[in-house]
Amino acid sequence: MCGITVLVVDNHRETLVALEAALDPLPCCIETAESGDQALKAVLRGGIDLVLLDVVMPGMTGLEVARYLHRLDQTRHIPVLLMTGMVGHAQLTEEAYEIGVADLLVKPVAPWLLRLKIAAHLRYLRRIKELTAEQDPT
Repeated sequence: MCGITVLVVDNHRETLVALEAALDPLPCCIETAESGDQALKAVLRGGIDLVLLDVVMPGMTGLEVARYLHRLDQTRHIPVLLMTGMVGHAQLTEEAYEIGVADLLVKPVAPWLLRLKIAAHLRYLRRIKELTAEQDPT
């Protein structure tokens, strides 16, 4: 059983493999999805604590997935980190932060930077779980 599960979403299989490898040293479980639809299904099934999501995908974009997740009571608390290759795209940046994404990363993301950012979120999520357990010891 995993303490924290990260969902990594990208429509390119080779990118998913690289992202998984970069995150492998971290104390979390990693699930993957290759589309926005798969990502939504995975999150709605439950057990996902953090989402690392590519913006540009066929079908439902990462921004649309993030917007949908932040509208639902059951998923709005899940941090979403968006990845994009669109450097300096002010409208995307503004829209992403307006809907509540936790961070916006520029691709290609350096593995060490990705690990640092995800590790910071994992520490935060672990602390939230500890505080919740202290308040409800059942």
